[in-house]
Amino acid sequence: MSLGKATVHARKQKSLAKCHAMHHAHHAQSHLVGEGRTRGSSPMQTPVLVLNASYEPINICGARRALVLVLKGVARTEEEQGAVLHAAQVRMPMPSVIRLLEYRRIPHQTRALSRKNILLRDRNTCQYCGIVLTSGELTLDHVLPRSRGGQSTWENLVACCHSCNRRKGNQLLHELKEMKLMREPHPFTLHTSRHIMRMIGSADANWRKYLYY
Repeated sequence: MSLGKATVHARKQKSLAKCHAMHHAHHAQSHLVGEGRTRGSSPMQTPVLVLNASYEPINICGARRALVLVLKGVARTEEEQGAVLHAAQVRMPMPSVIRLLEYRRIPHQTRALSRKNILLRDRNTCQYCGIVLTSGELTLDHVLPRSRGGQSTWENLVACCHSCNRRKGNQLLHELKEMKLMREPHPFTLHTSRHIMRMIGSADANWRKYLYY
């Protein structure tokens, strides 16, 4: 085999191996070995910090999504978390921080209005009593009840425990003597996103160097 043909063959083999690795990144859990953290429900859902090409922190994604971005050549791994994915002749360290290779312009408001994002904004904290609960133990409350014309907006939805939700019912806050909001609800902003990134990455030295300047 000539040198040129050997090079082409090697590239094809590498490309094929990457395709297999991407498949396993989507579906496999048992290929993970090492000392990776399990902050999420599974190692493949471990939070990964996403940086823009300028090293500006812009998002958080799951480890599976981060691996796919790296394998596609969209991003590169800046920091590793410890675990390793073995698949089809490819040994991929699981990323803790990735950086996009091309700069992305990020709009000021990129978060969709959803239950998940309301809970993220409110840090899984009931906005009336201050108790911190899991997502499944919280509901959403319309500050101005829907029965009184309240809309489902960033400014009118807050995380709420079921006890406070029942207590408030269809009443307005000024009609209740001992019930008030901890903070005024606002849309998801870049400042909110950064705060959440800092909160999730507070125990991770790999994240802190990008989140605390």
